[in-house]
Parts: sequence; C-alpha cells; structure tokens
Amino acid sequence: MTGSIELSDISRRHVLGGALASAFVFAFHLPVRAAGPVQKGPDGAAFAPNAYIRIDGTGQVTLIMPQVEMGQGIYTAVATILAEELDANLSQVALEHAPPDEKLYTNPLLGLQATGGSTSVRAFWTPLRKAGAATRAILVRAAADQWHVAPESCSTINGAVVHKESGRQMGYGDLLDAAKKIAVPGDVALKDPKDFVLIGKPLKRLDTTDKVNGKTIYGIDTMMPGLKFATLAQCPVFGGKVVNVEDEGARKIAGVQQIIALDDLVAVVGDHMWAAKRGLEALDITWDEGANANVSSKDIWEHLRAASEGEGVVAKSVGDVTNVLYFGETYDASYEMPFLAHATMEPLNCTVHVTPTSCDIWVGTQIIARARSVAAKATGLPEEMVTIHQHLLGGGFGRRLEVDMIATAVRIGGEVDGPVKIVWTREEDVQHDIYRPVYRDSISARMSGEKVIALKYRVAGSSVIARFLPPAFNQGIDIDAVDSAVDTPYDIPNVQVEYVRVEPAAVPTGFWRGVGPNNNVFAIECFMDELARKANKDPVAFRRDMLGKTPRIRHVLDLAAEKSLWGQPLPPRVGRGVSVQPTFNTSIATVVEAEVDTGGDVYIRRVTLAVDCGLAVNPDTVVAQVEGGMIFGLTAALYGEITLEKGRVQQSNFHDYRMLRIDQAPKIDVHLVKSGEAPGGIGEAAVVGGPPALRNAIYAATGVALRRLPIDRALIAEKKSWL
Repeated sequence: MTGSIELSDISRRHVLGGALASAFVFAFHLPVRAAGPVQKGPDGAAFAPNAYIRIDGTGQVTLIMPQVEMGQGIYTAVATILAEELDANLSQVALEHAPPDEKLYTNPLLGLQATGGSTSVRAFWTPLRKAGAATRAILVRAAADQWHVAPESCSTINGAVVHKESGRQMGYGDLLDAAKKIAVPGDVALKDPKDFVLIGKPLKRLDTTDKVNGKTIYGIDTMMPGLKFATLAQCPVFGGKVVNVEDEGARKIAGVQQIIALDDLVAVVGDHMWAAKRGLEALDITWDEGANANVSSKDIWEHLRAASEGEGVVAKSVGDVTNVLYFGETYDASYEMPFLAHATMEPLNCTVHVTPTSCDIWVGTQIIARARSVAAKATGLPEEMVTIHQHLLGGGFGRRLEVDMIATAVRIGGEVDGPVKIVWTREEDVQHDIYRPVYRDSISARMSGEKVIALKYRVAGSSVIARFLPPAFNQGIDIDAVDSAVDTPYDIPNVQVEYVRVEPAAVPTGFWRGVGPNNNVFAIECFMDELARKANKDPVAFRRDMLGKTPRIRHVLDLAAEKSLWGQPLPPRVGRGVSVQPTFNTSIATVVEAEVDTGGDVYIRRVTLAVDCGLAVNPDTVVAQVEGGMIFGLTAALYGEITLEKGRVQQSNFHDYRMLRIDQAPKIDVHLVKSGEAPGGIGEAAVVGGPPALRNAIYAATGVALRRLPIDRALIAEKKSWL
C-alpha cells in the first residue's frame, strides 16, 4: 500500500473477544480484526496484533508503532502527534514495538514494514492525526450522551472530556464502556495548526532519561539465564569458504565452550565475550578465497569508469538536450564517490535461541518482518514459530535494513544448545559490511550567458533497489540512484538524466544514510560552482537566478547566505562554499566556511544551514538531527573510504576508518523556517549538503576543484585541479 491513509480506511475494533473488555481499541491501519486469536501481554493487558491505539482504565494511551527508534527521536515525535489530536498529556502516551507483519504494519511511503528513507513522520503524520482526532470525537460523544448534552458543547483537555457550562469532567479511562458502543464518525476535522499545544514546541524527548541512566536496553544488552556468547570470523575475501580449522590452541582457553565451522565462517562460543574473542584469535583457519581473491579497488574503478562512458537508461527527459548540446560549446565533468561503511555506534549483534520447534531472536532491526522471514528460512520453521524481540537501535544508517546478520546468527544458534548472543567485532563489522555503492556521475552542460540551458546527467553505480526491492526496479532504472537528479531544483529548459547499472565485483552494496541524494547532490552542486566560476558570477547569485520555480529552495538559500555572512571578506586560504537540495521533501541550504593550510589539511570553521522541513513536530529534535547529520556527512567527506586489495577490505576500525573528532567539530548554526507545509524528512537530509558545501569552500579558498571524495589533501597541497 502506498500513499496516505484516508479516514475511510480507519475502522473500530468491532468485537475482538472478552480479552478486550477492559480496553477501548481504535485501529488506524487496515484490518479491523486481528489475524488470529487475541493475545495478552505479560501484564495481562489486552493486545491485538495490528497497529492501534489502546486506552486503559487509568487513561493511559498506548500506541503500537511499526517505526523503530534508532536515535532519531521518532517515538517522541509520533507520541506528540497522537497526543496533540487526542488532547492527551504527552506523559499519558506510551509506545510499544509492533510485531512483524507486512500486512498490518506497512509503512505507506515505502510499501513494506521498515524504518528508513526519513519517512517515519511523513508516513504517519496524517494517519496518526486522523486516528487521534476520531478517537477524541468518540470519547466526546460518549461523555455527551451520558450528560445528555450536545457533543458540540464539550471540549477535551489533558485526557479528559469537559462540559464547561455544568462544570462536569470525565477522564478518558472512565468512558471506555460507553465509547465501545459508538460508531466511528464518518469525517472528523483535524486541529488547525494555530491551535496546536504540543506540535511545534521544543519538548523533551521521552527516551532521554533512560538512555542517560542506563535503563534503556539495546540488542547488545540482552541478558538471560544460561546465555552463552559468540563471535565469528568470515572469510576475509567476499564469497570465500572454510577449508580447515586448527582449533587445538583455542580449546585450551578457559571459558571456550564450542567451535562452530560453517561453510563460510567460523564462530567460537564461550562463557563470556572475552573467552569467545580470545578463542577466535587462537584459531588457525585456512580459507578458500574463491574467485574474488584478486579483486582490488583499482579493478572496480576501472570497470565503473569504462561502463559510465556508455549510454544509460533515460530516467528523465525534458526539452531537446541532444541538439542543444551538439550545436554549442559544452562544459563536462565527472564526480566520484567511494564505498562507505556504516560503522554504527552499536556493533552488529543478535541473540538467538533456536530449538526444533521455535526460534527467538533479540535484536534491533529496521525491517522486522523481513528479519522474521529470513530466520524462518534459515531454520526451516514456519514464520509463526519465529519470535522477534525488538530493541532500540544504537544507530541504523541503513545497515540494519539488512538481515544478513540475523541469518548468520540463526545459523550459528542452530548449533548451540540454549540461547547465544553473537557479537561482531568492530573489525568484522567494518570488513563485512554492506557498503554504500561507488558512483561515477558524468555531466555535460551548455550555458547561454549566465544561465544553464541544457544539462545531460548520467549516474553509474550499482542498484541497491534491484536487490532490496525488485518490484521498484522498473525498466532498468534505480529510483534511488537518480534521486535528487531527476528532481533538481534548477530552472533548466533541457534536461536528460540517465542511469547505468554497474555492479562491482565481490562487494555487496546497500543503503547508507542519505542514500541516492548523496552522490547526486554532491555532483550537481560541485558542478554548479564550476559553472558559476566559468560565468564569472558569485555562486549564490548564480544559483538564485535559476530557482524561480522552487521558491522554498530560493528562500533557504537567501537565509543561509545572510546568516553565514556570505560575501563578507575572509582571511587568505579561507573560503565559503554553498549547496542547496530538495531532498526528502525538505529544502536545505548549507554554507561551509573552511580553512586550508599549505599542507592540504582542511579545518572546518563554521557551518550554517537554513532548513525548511515543513512543520517541525519538535524543533529541538530537528536541530539535533541536522547537527548530527552534518557531522556524519562531513566525516565521510574528509575521511570516508573503503578500499580493497586482493579481495580484502583494507580498513578495520576507527584508526583507519576515521570519524570526525570532537576537537574538529565546527560550530553549526541551524535556522529553521517556520512553515505550515506537511512535515518533510530530516534524519538524512543534512548528511547530503555537507560534502559539496565543504568541497566548494575548498574550491573558493584554493582554486582546486576536487571531483571525488574523500578530500584529497595531496592534490590540494600541490594545487592540482581536475579542471
């Protein structure tokens, strides 16, 4: 299912059995009835396996939520949206993880049960508001009927219905029996944004306290009686197999319980993680490295560059690009983006307990239904015998949209008697990631005076969509790979965007925070700076003149320029760079101010962003996401690159896969535009603008036009440009 959920799709629970006698349930997402018998949770409270609002006798509201919390603040945001329309105290709203069920919990913007693509608020903004408003209307009617007054004479506040004229008041928990007898209203007006009391306010996040005091349990924190610990080594070459394992030394280590050799990996099980890790290090493993043993980064780039010279599948065509480019002088450039690992704060982990008749999994995953499916396939059990215990995630960034770690853990767990927690070392995590693809984006343009009149843009890279969601890979076009290229904000009368699918040898590729816009915004915004210089025009003014049809983009550009003091003098070897983007239905302009020393080292002095994300449910969370995303993107621009030699990933931990450190972090000024538009995505948007703005700042400071990431300090020091 795609698109927003209409009120006609909202339906009451009808009769779900005696287990719901103490709770009023209002389903807001598809089926009226549960797929099977109603279950009870450990506290005896009624539970039904679909997305619903539950109000108990104390007035507490529980929302079973299919989106997962991985640091982006979504649980506070959705609780705020629901509490606003329901007129409940935010403290009255609790959220529970939804169980896996693609039919009941599909993200309407993604078409599957998943958290990603900066869709959580966008996808559930309208359904949650309608659910809350309709529930509130039913409760008002229930109270009005008991008081024999018109519903219009009643109001709601802080989880209660109030009749002001008589001074009467009833809490929501006292209205359950009456509410169950009232039909769902056909149409309910949503609040006017001017009447919001929660949405738009900088409220404290609901999950902060428990994260600070250590009560929050992530997947890696899972503990239970009889738990064993395991870690593993996979073949250092992708696709390799185990030939032989000499384990005599490992078996002598205290605490080592079991050594498991599967076709492509070896795991050591111990009483604790240290025993498992020491046991693994003591093994002497012989690998069959297979067909990829000689693959190198050089091979991958040569293949990609050659393929990018061919014609691609046309994803967008406006005007007559071919003739306009043919009969005039063109400006050509190509930009390249490397493989990147995710390196989440919480390393990969998965706890499993596999028996002949059941499989329990404790994990934090962005895609819980697919996680259950892969576990069922690995064990041979029916899906209903697989239970996923969802946890908060210590970072996702797209890595936990994959289920390879769950399949691996279940295979290991099937060899262990009792529950076992499998933890990947940081080295194993970095060297067996599912990486952000390498991309090469080639651009040709023709200018007339100070404006671009034709643009031909070709994206070459692997297709994550073709593997991850095959139905969306339509007619040879990866919709993610061309995102922010087919919808570039500039007024260019002749545009053609092409896609060339090029799969790298050996290396698995997947979504990485910011996804397709990462490569396209980088290429287009770097190219715009080069065209501005060719036209002898200021980069901000050059862009502004081509943004007549995208006023929100033009407004954030003007705001960022103003707040960054664009145009004011700077010291030698200091430059400002700008980037604009229409990503995830959010308009952002980024200005980076950077200094470059004579050795090519880059120091980021200041970052200024103007952000129009529509209505900000919680401005504090938006600012935090923008700041975090900017650091994430700048880290990649300065240091991020995964390379291969003889089939092996060369990076292993944070000493050679660097992060931006606290003493390097710049001052980040975020300016939110007040807007009445529906919310846009924010978790990934700020990642995208930092790299091109930084590159353009270096260009302004040195005249060196870099065309690939990460930043090449040697080229800068030598003042060598791609131009």
